[in-house]
Amino acid sequence: MGGFTTNATIKSFGGRFLKLSHRAFQTRSNQNFTLFIPPGASVENPAPLLVYLSGLTCSPDNVTEKGFLHAHAAPLGLALLYLDTSPRGTNLPGEHDADDFGSGASFYINSTQQPWANHYRMEAYITRELPALLAEYIKELDMSRVSIAGHSMGGHGALTLYLKYPGRYKSVSAWAPIANPSICPLGQKAFEGYLGEDREVWKKHDATELVKSWKGGSLNCLIDVGTDDNFYKQGQLLPENFETAVKEADLEGLELRYQDGYDHSYFFISTFGADHVKHAAKALGLI
Repeated sequence: MGGFTTNATIKSFGGRFLKLSHRAFQTRSNQNFTLFIPPGASVENPAPLLVYLSGLTCSPDNVTEKGFLHAHAAPLGLALLYLDTSPRGTNLPGEHDADDFGSGASFYINSTQQPWANHYRMEAYITRELPALLAEYIKELDMSRVSIAGHSMGGHGALTLYLKYPGRYKSVSAWAPIANPSICPLGQKAFEGYLGEDREVWKKHDATELVKSWKGGSLNCLIDVGTDDNFYKQGQLLPENFETAVKEADLEGLELRYQDGYDHSYFFISTFGADHVKHAAKALGLI
């Protein structure tokens, strides 16, 4: 496939998964991603796209094999893009020392601190470089109709990219997002390492802070959080802070659901996957 290396093609639910890779300019590294093309998608009938951002430590394979979002997307004609969670193969000092920083833990921002700044530019990769390449080389996708979703760290990424780029994505949804990272331990560690010590800079990458100045109309946002999620119980997610900020900004379009007894795992993601797929599909004009 032009512009990308095809590492595998796998048929499922009438569509096909493409495991693709390429050398990315923004991250100066090899980037892997998985694309699900639904049945019926073609150059003449391109499919709208839901971008999915994974959580800490994950690769595109985790959600592909455990989330089964494509089972719901296939009959609706919705394409899915599963991205990696960080640059790979850069071998920076300390990059692989922890699960919550460095490899697998980009937080989907553009780092300004060394040694991360030359490679950890996932925001620019996701919002600029990769969409342009997909539009050029994969004509079965309608890149004018795109929504975004994510889990945990990826939920943070989905919310913040949606809020930073009004109109870029038609809807957003998140499972157990890190919704107020500038005041939780996971977010603080990442932001200090990638962005430095200025907490005012951190707020520019925090969904709870960003939503306070949202000018994009109705949020069109679905969030699910499991009440038995250890990250939630430890104060790492803070969805209530996001909800409060939305109410204080007098915004509409947020549906925040607390799911009794559910945890942080792919059992949780897959259970409510149909709802998130339908949320995107409705915004994209498929239902």
